[in-house]
Amino acid sequence: MTQALTVGLVVPTSIPSPTVAVWHVLGIPIRAYALCIVAGIFVAGWLTDRRLQARGQPAGVTFDISVYAVVAGIIGGRLYHVLTTPQPYFGAGGQPWRALAIWEGGLGIWGAIALGAAGAWLGCRRHGVAFVDFADAAAPGVALAQAIGRWGNWFNNELHGRATDLPWGLTIHEWDQGAGRAVTDSAGHPVVAGTFQPTFLYESLFLVVLAVVLLRLDRRGALAPGQLFGIYVAGYPVGRVVVELLRDDFANTILGVRVNVWVSALVFLLGVWVYRRSGRTVSDRKTEPLES
Repeated sequence: MTQALTVGLVVPTSIPSPTVAVWHVLGIPIRAYALCIVAGIFVAGWLTDRRLQARGQPAGVTFDISVYAVVAGIIGGRLYHVLTTPQPYFGAGGQPWRALAIWEGGLGIWGAIALGAAGAWLGCRRHGVAFVDFADAAAPGVALAQAIGRWGNWFNNELHGRATDLPWGLTIHEWDQGAGRAVTDSAGHPVVAGTFQPTFLYESLFLVVLAVVLLRLDRRGALAPGQLFGIYVAGYPVGRVVVELLRDDFANTILGVRVNVWVSALVFLLGVWVYRRSGRTVSDRKTEPLES
């Protein structure tokens, strides 16, 4: 009986990856990477708007501010990617025009967050919303948006970790970036490159946990304005460093360490500074002497 059950049980040896990441509808290419980014933006906008309303802001103001944040974030994300990985565009045999081909993938999260925050600050000024309130309201939603966006890397069979034989390893195909699909052999079967650490999944799950932690901390009401945003800024690099250390794809380095690891360390320190600074600002206001 036991043997029969064992024989009949199919145990997956890896996590599958898509073989197609772009579909054509009426001649228009629909890319999974872009759909994941857009889905993340909508989730972040919806959650942020609800949280801003709880802070006394009118419904819909988030989407007015998000226009600035999203446009600036996409530009910043692409700039960071191109500046830290210039070889495919400006190296030997590179194609400079592809630096603009954002639909093929390639957004650096650090650039997206930096310029996205600058865009949000500008939007807040235009619409009379305190930036610190917007940042705190947006932090959990931004984490969820990142978690959803990482699935675009799964569709594109990219940004995986080192080779592994773990049962949750990720099957990766040889990829035709221009066509947005796996390379096929003479029989039409997708060519498998190997099984690798699913770093996209690790990062996505970490970001979901981070979003839940931020929501729970905010419900307690014990944080000063700006501190929740500081926790997000300091928290994300913790998971990102782990992911970076699992990857062995090409990356530019400084002193033998991947650039993203250095940036993660700097962003972590920035988050700690924002958290402490926000707490001190409130403390200073409470201790200011009253005017006679």
